[in-house]
Amino acid sequence: MVVGSDISRYPNTPRPTCRGYLHKRTQSAILKGWRKRWFVLKHNGNLHYYKHKKDEGKYRPLEIAKLEGAEIGVDTSLGKPFVFKCIPQSGSRIFYFCATSNQEMKRWLEAMDKAVHP
Repeated sequence: MVVGSDISRYPNTPRPTCRGYLHKRTQSAILKGWRKRWFVLKHNGNLHYYKHKKDEGKYRPLEIAKLEGAEIGVDTSLGKPFVFKCIPQSGSRIFYFCATSNQEMKRWLEAMDKAVHP
């Protein structure tokens, strides 16, 4: 029995393992708060995000984060429900995400966990 993604059976598939809107915490010097962004988790373990859903495939992503080896998990430090964080291995940046429900958060955490441990 094989558990995991179907990438070995369909290596040329462009379909992402997970996609949808999440709120991403903005931590720049000027802007602080949460911004709604369209996220796409690819089979190669890269998390792309765009300003809007319609931007996927038309424009370059705003950022790409490689999730392999990253630390992910639920975060309660911000006092907001359905928040989880991702700390990529390659950088010092911490991504904070907020889903719209516990079910949606679990869906993303499960998909990200597969990308972290391919």
